Amino acid sequence: MKGRIVAIGASAGGLRAFRVILSAVGPRPPAPIVLVQHRHERSEQLVEALAAPDRAPLREPEDKEPIAEGFVYVAPAGYHLLVDGDRFALSIDPPVRHSRPSIDILFAAVADAYADGATGVVLTGANGDGAAGLARIAGRGGLAIVQDPDEAELSTMPRAAIAAVPGADVMGLAEIGRRLGGRTSGVGPDT
Repeated sequence: MKGRIVAIGASAGGLRAFRVILSAVGPRPPAPIVLVQHRHERSEQLVEALAAPDRAPLREPEDKEPIAEGFVYVAPAGYHLLVDGDRFALSIDPPVRHSRPSIDILFAAVADAYADGATGVVLTGANGDGAAGLARIAGRGGLAIVQDPDEAELSTMPRAAIAAVPGADVMGLAEIGRRLGGRTSGVGPDT
């Protein structure tokens, strides 16, 4: 798969973290951004909670929807979100680490589809979801970024990700957003 994509995963504290990052990215991300947050099927609508005039358009992708530039996609509650070539796929396979959507499942699919064009970002959370997927992204030549555990609302997920990918770039939320949004040729290890 050619092109670039950014996958960002969070659990507890993710709403605030996503807001900071998306504000710093701005209205025109250089690559599609896919957000996955652990949440219950009946939880608040994440798209509406994150939408703002100064941010890129957000949407929950449908099964088999093409991945388009300029959008921020939000994994729907109750589904695992995967990438199948240049399209999204939704799955109701069993939860992973008690979560559906699972960060690891999205990250693994992104790593397989985009290889060195993938960027994975692990944010705040209370379990180890995302660590194995981030290692897969890094193993395929993609860029691994982790929120500084000292600024995370819950540091368990960032610490697990750092343990899995010791060479990951560790930074604060605003810096992550600036890094993801400040690229004109895409997001990845060669830019």
